[in-house]
Formats: sequence, structure tokens, C-alpha cells
Amino acid sequence: MTTKGSLQQHLLSQSADRALFERAADYALDYMESAYGRAVTPTADSLAALSIFDEPLSDDPCDPREIVGLLHFHGSPATLATTGGRYFGFVNGAAVPAAVAAGWIADAWDQNAGLYVMSPIAARLEAVCERWLVELFGLPEGTVMGLVSGTSTATLCGLAAGRNALLARAGWDVNKQGLFDAPKIRVVLGEQAHATVFKALALLGMGNERVQRVGVDAQGRMIASKMPQLDDKTLVITQAGNVNSGAFDPIDEICSKARAAGAWVHVDGAFGLWAAASEKKRHLTRGVQKADSWSVDAHKTLNAPYDCGIVLCADRQVLVAAMQATGSYIQYGEHGKRRDGMLTTLDMSRRARAVELWATLKALGKRGVEELVDGLCDRAAQFAEGLVVNGFTILNDVVFNQVLVACDTPEETKATLEQIQQSGECWCGGTVWDGKPAIRISVCSWATTEADVDRSVAAFTAVRGRK
Repeated sequence: MTTKGSLQQHLLSQSADRALFERAADYALDYMESAYGRAVTPTADSLAALSIFDEPLSDDPCDPREIVGLLHFHGSPATLATTGGRYFGFVNGAAVPAAVAAGWIADAWDQNAGLYVMSPIAARLEAVCERWLVELFGLPEGTVMGLVSGTSTATLCGLAAGRNALLARAGWDVNKQGLFDAPKIRVVLGEQAHATVFKALALLGMGNERVQRVGVDAQGRMIASKMPQLDDKTLVITQAGNVNSGAFDPIDEICSKARAAGAWVHVDGAFGLWAAASEKKRHLTRGVQKADSWSVDAHKTLNAPYDCGIVLCADRQVLVAAMQATGSYIQYGEHGKRRDGMLTTLDMSRRARAVELWATLKALGKRGVEELVDGLCDRAAQFAEGLVVNGFTILNDVVFNQVLVACDTPEETKATLEQIQQSGECWCGGTVWDGKPAIRISVCSWATTEADVDRSVAAFTAVRGRK
């Protein structure tokens, strides 16, 4: 194959090869069916078999049937079963079946969701999801949404909007004047703010010397009474769900202080903001509607497929001003009538994440989202109770989906975690809590059953003390 025409004909014939795509679908279905009963971690042989991918790039095109076969027979065994019921690491959610199916269709569409003219369907679904999420979270009417890769980027967008808004109130236009010689802005946050918050602040030119860390209680919650005096040049960052303990900052009290001072409040709600959709857990997010911007992941608690981060801002124009790009070739839709997704995010070229987000929300409905959130919390409580009965120590108040576990000694805790990760029965991550190692359990999959938790507790008990 040496000419452009021959390549085109080659690819056109592949796109019409239904057997190729049916084979890929069969492989995907085989994987999905096995995910719930298989070992959570890959075997040593499966990992070793990945060497088949270590080859030079060939001169000639490869048969696509060979490609999907390699992925299925050598790639699938080397995955972690994160879509099953016994993966409890990194606050990774699974994926609602309807959203997986919708994702296959979205992949075939291959839409660029940057502008309405690029994809009217993506634009419409984004607008629908925005309305639904604002209602679920109880946010102010008119709140705008942007879809990004994850909370790391969503936080960056929200804090950029807040920084620019505070400077604009002080008579400084960041887009025109930059940051050199700009009025000083303070950042106030809790001592246990997430690492991505500090990364976003650094990228935005607000380093550690601008940050005032507020003391936290034993659960990692910011202590509102220890906050410094706020003013209209202060960016406050509060947390809906501590990444270790799952604890929520006193958002209502913090927001009230900030509003009185004219400060901007951003809520880092990566997995915890979904508590607002549950009658049982909504009290944890009390006052969240008083904030100015929020970041949250749909691919965590909601169980939408990766990657789907969400930035929300109460002032549409502030977020648009922080994110908007210009160019003679850019064709924006009619103001207020057609949604252009790139106006509220960093990316111009972006996949149509709204398809899978819409499918997830449509499939669950309000009651389904609530049942999902409550179910994850119930399984976390079951996990904690089962471990206590078997002699483990629970280090946190289990208020949401996070459980922190320790054994009698730090050495035993480390050894138990290592054995659990190697067992294939379940997978949990490690962390440091109160200066000591701990095992971190994040219950995030819709597929986790009571039996999965019992089996995982048994695995903990079996490996404890094993050399």
C-alpha cells in the first residue's frame, strides 16, 4: 500500500466490515460478563504476556481483526476489574450499563463537542445535563456547567473563574493585563485539601505563600472558627468529601462567612457532592448552594464511564470570560440559543462526554441516583462493621463511602495491605492518616453487593498476619 487512494479504499472496506465490529462487541461482552467473578488483579502470567505489545511500529497496515484480538486476549487479562464489585481503590467508580452502550454509539459518532455547529446533539445533551445536575445538587438557577476530563481540570477552571472575578472587582482585567503587578489575592483552605487543589493554584500563579491553611479536626474537616478574617480579595476552597475519611467541611458556616466578606467560595466535591442527591446524606452538603463554583466527577460516585469531570459556576459570564477563546474561524452559535461547550472549558477539541453522562442520568433518574449513593454508603458501613467484628480498627467516622482501616501495628497494616493487593480477592489502596499507615477503602461501584463486602472482609481476615 503506497498511495493515498489505496489507504482510503482499505479503510472504507474496514468501516463496512460488520463482522469486525461484531467481533469487538463480542469481546467486550465477554469481558463485561467475567468482570464480576474474576480475580480483581491480573496474574503474573497476564502481566508478563503484555510483552507481546513491545514491538517496532510496522511498515505496513495491520489487520484490524488482529488488533482487537490482541486487545482482548492479551489486554483484557491485564486489566484490574474496576467494573466489578470488589475494587475499592482510588475512589474509582464503575460504569452504568446504559452509559457503556451509549459510549459505543458515541465512539462511532466521534463528535467534537467544542461548538454547536460541530455537534448539535452533543450541545443539546450538555444543556439537558446541566439542567438536571443543577436540580440534583440544589444549585442556584442559571448555574453553568462545563464538561472536562476530571476534577483536577474542573478545579482549575473553577479557581480560574474565581481568581479573575476577584481581580475584576478590584479593577484588574486578567485577560488584558495578565498577573504581573495584579492586586494580591489570598487563598484560604483546609490543611487536608486535595493535592489537585494545590496543583491548580500553582498553575494559576497562586503559590504556597498566598495560601493560608486552616486547621482541621480529627476527621479532616476545616474548623470554621479558625478561619482568618476574610475579605473581597479572598478565594476560599472548601471540601465536600475528604479523600481519606470522606468527611465534609462545614460548608454552610464557611459560605456564610465568605458571603458576608465578599469572598469567592469554590467547593471541591469530586465524589462527595453527590450526597446532595440523597435525602439521607443531603445534610452533609448543607449550604452548598451559597458557593460560587463547584467541581465534581461523574465517573466517581455517579458511575458514569471515564473520563467525565464537571465544573459548575453560579455566574455563567464569569466562567465564560475565564475560558473563552477567540479566532476568526470559530463559529459560535446564536447567543443564548445554542450551546458552545468550549466556552466553559479549557479545551476546544473535546469528545462528547455529555452522551454518556446523559445516558447515566437518564438510566437512573432521581430515585436511581439516590439509591446508588445510599447503596455505596450502606456497603461502606457494612465493610467497617465487618472489619471491627474481626479485630480491625476503623480510624474514621464512616459518614459516606470511605473507610480507613488499621491493624495493631503499622508494620502489620502495611503487610496486610500488600497481601490484599496481591490476593486478587479485592483491591484497596494505602494512605497515611494521623502520621501512620492506613488501608483506604473506597466503595464506589454500583456492582458491589453485600456478598462482595462479606467476601472482602473474609479476605482481610485471611491475609492478616500472613508472612
